[in-house]
Amino acid sequence: MTAFIAPQSYRADPVLLATACGLMCIGLVAIASASIEYSDWHFGNPWHHTLRHGLYLLMALAAAMVAYRIPLELWQRTSGLWLLLAFVLLLLVLVPGIGRNVNGSQRWLPMGPLTLQPSEFMKFALVLYLAGFLVRHTEAVKTHWHGLAKPVMVLAFVALLLLLEPDFGATVICAGTVFGMLFLAGARLHYVLLLIGVAVGGLAVMIFSAPYRLARLTAYTDPWQDPYGSGFQLIQSLIAFGRGEWLGVGLGNSIQKLFYLPEAHTDFVFSIWAEETGLVGSVGLIAVYCLLITRILQIGWRSERQGEPFSAFVCYGVGLIFSGQAFVNMGVSSGLLPTKGLTLPFISYGGSSLIVSFVMLAVVLRIELMLRADPAERGAS
Repeated sequence: MTAFIAPQSYRADPVLLATACGLMCIGLVAIASASIEYSDWHFGNPWHHTLRHGLYLLMALAAAMVAYRIPLELWQRTSGLWLLLAFVLLLLVLVPGIGRNVNGSQRWLPMGPLTLQPSEFMKFALVLYLAGFLVRHTEAVKTHWHGLAKPVMVLAFVALLLLLEPDFGATVICAGTVFGMLFLAGARLHYVLLLIGVAVGGLAVMIFSAPYRLARLTAYTDPWQDPYGSGFQLIQSLIAFGRGEWLGVGLGNSIQKLFYLPEAHTDFVFSIWAEETGLVGSVGLIAVYCLLITRILQIGWRSERQGEPFSAFVCYGVGLIFSGQAFVNMGVSSGLLPTKGLTLPFISYGGSSLIVSFVMLAVVLRIELMLRADPAERGAS
C-alpha cells in the first residue's frame, strides 16, 4: 500500500465515524450520570470526572487526527519500535517509586496531573508487531509449528509483565487477540487449539494460586455466599440490571451509583447504563458495538482481498480487541463472566483506554481510505 493520498481526498468512512461518534456521546452521557455523586463527595465538584473525561476526549480526538494522517507503511516499518517502547513502559511501571499503586495493582505511570496505563498501549503495539510479523512469515505460520514460536514467546513475555502488575484482564485480551490473529492468518487449527489449551491451563494455575482470584471466581458462581464481601460488586450490578427493566429508570435516576456499586463510572458503567436505559438501551448499545466491529472486520476482509495483508491483520487485531473488551466488560457486569477490571471501549472513564481506542480506530479509518483511493492518488512511498 502506498503512502500518500491527496489532502482533498481525506473522506472518512461514514459508518465507522457514525458509530464512533455515537459511542463517544453515549460515553460522555454515561460518565456524567454515573460519576456525579461520586465526584461531588470526593472532589466537591459534581462534574469533576465529566470534565476530565471531556479533556480525555479532546486528547483522544487530537491523537486520532494525527494517527489518521500517518501512512500505513510507517506503522509497518516501525512496528518493532512500538513494541519495544511498550515493553519499556511495562517495565517502568513495575519499578518501585515510578509506577503508581492503586488498590494493590501497579499499572499506572504518573505524568503530572494525568496517568498513563502501559497495558493499553501494549495492546495496540502487539497488534502492529504481529501484523508485520505475519506479513513476513505467512507461509511459516501456515505450514510449520515453529512459525508460531516467536509470536508466542513475545506473548509470553507480555503476559509475564502484565501479571506482575497484576493485570489479569489485559493478559486475557492480549492472548485472545494474538491467538485470533494467528488463526485468521491461516495457522493450523490444532496448533492454535493446543496453544489455547496451554494458556487456559496456565491461567487456571494462576487463578488457584492467588486467593483473591479464586475468591472472584467463587463470587461469580454464587455471589450470595459472601454478599457483603467478594460477591458485593456483582450483586449490586445485578440489582442495577433488574431495576432497569424494559425502559430504565431514566438518565440520572440510578440508585446503584449512589455508592452501592463500586467503580460505577469505570468497570461497571454498563450496569448504570442498563439501570437508567433498561433492556432497550442495553441492546441498543450492544448493537452499536456489533456494527462497529462488523465494519472493522469487513475492512480487514477487503484489505486481504485487495492484496494488503498488513492492513488486513491490523483490522483483525483491532476488531478482536474491541470485541473482546466489550464482551468481557458487559459479561462481567451481567454476571456472565468473573469480575475483571477491563474498560468498555469508548465508554468507560480512563484516558489511556480512550486515547488508544481512538488511535486504533483512526488507523482503521486510514486503511479504509487507502482502499478507496484511486491508483493515481496513491502515489509512491
